[in-house]
Amino acid sequence: MNQERLMQVLLAPQISEKATFIADKYEQVIFRVVPDATKPEIKDAVELLFKVAVESVQVTNVKGKHKKFGRVTGRRKGWKKAYVCLKPGQEINFVDGGVA
Repeated sequence: MNQERLMQVLLAPQISEKATFIADKYEQVIFRVVPDATKPEIKDAVELLFKVAVESVQVTNVKGKHKKFGRVTGRRKGWKKAYVCLKPGQEINFVDGGVA
């Protein structure tokens, strides 16, 4: 795959209480990805950037929230989330700046 494309697929890690729980229990890491990313692209991007072995990838589309500001109603943009399951013994540590 194209290296430039793979460098742009991952937008940011999703750091939250739920993401930490999933990382501990299921050895998965959650990333925000570009809306047109495919599972093979996400797998290759994680393996390229973090030098880890990826077992599987699950993707979900998150709908934007409805928001109201006075009388004006609107909606935030939707985004795509990827659950990346790492092979046993693999780990990504974001605190130390990458691979553990």
